[in-house]
Amino acid sequence: MNKYTGLLSFIFGIILTVFVFLSWRSCNKKDEAALVNQDYYLITNQIQKMNKMVVLEQDFSSFQTHKSSAATVAGFDILPREMVLYTTAKAQVSYDLKRMKIDVDTVSKKLIINELPQPEIKIFPDVKIHFMDDYAINRFSQKDINGIMESAKKNMAKSVNQEQLKQESKKQLKENLNEIFVLAKALHYSIEDKTNTFSSTEL
Repeated sequence: MNKYTGLLSFIFGIILTVFVFLSWRSCNKKDEAALVNQDYYLITNQIQKMNKMVVLEQDFSSFQTHKSSAATVAGFDILPREMVLYTTAKAQVSYDLKRMKIDVDTVSKKLIINELPQPEIKIFPDVKIHFMDDYAINRFSQKDINGIMESAKKNMAKSVNQEQLKQESKKQLKENLNEIFVLAKALHYSIEDKTNTFSSTEL
């Protein structure tokens, strides 16, 4: 009888040990899963907070002159008229970071940049009449003025170097995305850029 009692106690002890071990391992796995989920949330939340980002704004200005006349005789302008316009433009470059494709590999602890959005450039031109000189019988009509001002706006928008804006905005985008990179590194994630936008020293 004592023999069986000892055997049962031994088996019960093994079962209890296995149960305690499995419970401990289960708790550890839950803790690890919680940490992984926390990492994923922190990184993706930081990306979502950025949303649509205006990374660059620049102002431009210039004077444009319009000259015309009622007629030209032997190289001379008859009843000439002149309008000087002061034109300005605000250029904005933004990135819609909702279109950015990033994978957060919580197993390998990697932040993988698969695709970056294209820059969106918006130009807001404005024009004011700085000076106008015409004759009573050859005045600028309101239709003339509207047409000249609209043409000046288009010329101003065309004069903005959009390629240069793109290059400058890309530099600023890198600086802004650095917030994500710093967070990822703090969580011991490596960063892999498949778009070849960033050099290895920038990651």
